[in-house]
Amino acid sequence: MQERTATTIHSRGVHDGRVFEIRSDRVRLPNGRETTMDVVRHPASVILVPMPDPDCVILVRQYRYAVDRWLWELPAGNVEPGEDPLAAARRECAEETGRSASTVERIGAFYPSPGYCDEQMIFYRLSGLAAASGHELDADEVLEPRVFTLDEARRIVEEEPVSDMKTVLGLRFAQA
Repeated sequence: MQERTATTIHSRGVHDGRVFEIRSDRVRLPNGRETTMDVVRHPASVILVPMPDPDCVILVRQYRYAVDRWLWELPAGNVEPGEDPLAAARRECAEETGRSASTVERIGAFYPSPGYCDEQMIFYRLSGLAAASGHELDADEVLEPRVFTLDEARRIVEEEPVSDMKTVLGLRFAQA
């Protein structure tokens, strides 16, 4: 039996930015009621768990303007239009860590905020890392990659007053 879904009656663009867009949609919900839903349309993103060896992971210290803080995070980035998520994972690894991976394994996928955003975060474990060249950071990225043991990485993230959710989850995947 197929579940009923919402029907869009009208959709209006509110914001069309470089990374995402915001829409205000008039919808008929599966229960027949009409309402207005504001939705962030965001491309999929890849979250990397780059492991130079089985007991280590690379984190990047990255400045995040929206929260005006430096955070230790797993490398991550958006999937470009028409790009395969696996290719995006390889590209982001080279850009943010300066390394290429011989093995890339999908380890999970989640909607971080499905109540208002359609972004899907796809997690990959990367191993067999070797130096890569010819890749540049995006214009809005200020970051520093560093290798930590898994225990050190978990401790750093746990000791932050506020941590990055995708990094907490990705480090849990690293243990599996």
